[in-house]
Amino acid sequence: MKKNKESKRTAQLVAHADDIKLAFVGKVEEDDHPYSWSAIFNGYDPGALAECPNAVIREYLVREPKHNFGIAGARVTHIWCDRPEDAERVARVSRIPHVVPSAKDVIGQVDAVVIPTDRGEEHLERARPFIEAGIPVLIDKPLTLSVDHLQQFVRWHGEGGHFLSSSCMRYAKEFMAGRDQQDKLGDLWLVTATTCRSWERYGIHALEAVYPFLPPYGWKEIAITGTEEATVAHLRHDAHLDIVIAAVNDMDGSFGCVSLYGIKGVLNMQFRDSFFAFKAQLASFVDYLRSGQEPYPFAETVELMKVIIAGLRSRAEGGQRIALAEIEL
Repeated sequence: MKKNKESKRTAQLVAHADDIKLAFVGKVEEDDHPYSWSAIFNGYDPGALAECPNAVIREYLVREPKHNFGIAGARVTHIWCDRPEDAERVARVSRIPHVVPSAKDVIGQVDAVVIPTDRGEEHLERARPFIEAGIPVLIDKPLTLSVDHLQQFVRWHGEGGHFLSSSCMRYAKEFMAGRDQQDKLGDLWLVTATTCRSWERYGIHALEAVYPFLPPYGWKEIAITGTEEATVAHLRHDAHLDIVIAAVNDMDGSFGCVSLYGIKGVLNMQFRDSFFAFKAQLASFVDYLRSGQEPYPFAETVELMKVIIAGLRSRAEGGQRIALAEIEL
């Protein structure tokens, strides 16, 4: 049985690798990924772009030359949003031909689904109908915020369900360049990272920016102090180093700063190119649909979710240090 499951993960997941139809499903307040992500696939209508409520997205889409839009062989054909008026606007901006009245209406019409929402507590039920129907799904970060939901995702994965969840920070060119310079620093003793918004919503951005710099599966414990508006997390890793992450609600201008402190030097980086990182993240999902090969082990996603959940538990318990081993699945 295990052999069969492994073979499923290395076989094409879509019927037509050169004509992949995608549905975008869901939109929440203060998250406009449906506009930017679908535009990365389909391009955008310049006359309708003003309908996108996010000025940052409008600005970086306009900056990109036309040839940067599109992921070969894949397009967004269907959209559903929690509010019908949002779906109509996104469809006009990003040239999506079909707006559906119910999320489940895309089943049988598309090859894969993207859930572009950042409310981890909602992702289990948003993803359920598609995973149970055998449709591959990309789930925006964080995958989940609770142990029982994570347990269900682990069960689905073990049963052969096809889904990915990640932060675009894994694909940021600024950090990929930094990884090429990491050896010059010698042994690391301290890593710091910053993010805006809350630990619940954006903590995963800081974690996934840092994660590739360190050996996986070595995160030991976390202690969080502060509030939902301003959180400081102190983590320990088996590599005998400390990680400090600050998540401050309105710290947009300092988003995505990562510093590595080693015995030979220091490396400072800041995330800047959202379009590049988003496109690389989405292209990775398309590659997964074509190959069945996960771009990173699901066990890494599980470890990251344990860090998020342990951090929430620490904050709720007044900053108590929580070992990841206490997050039992």
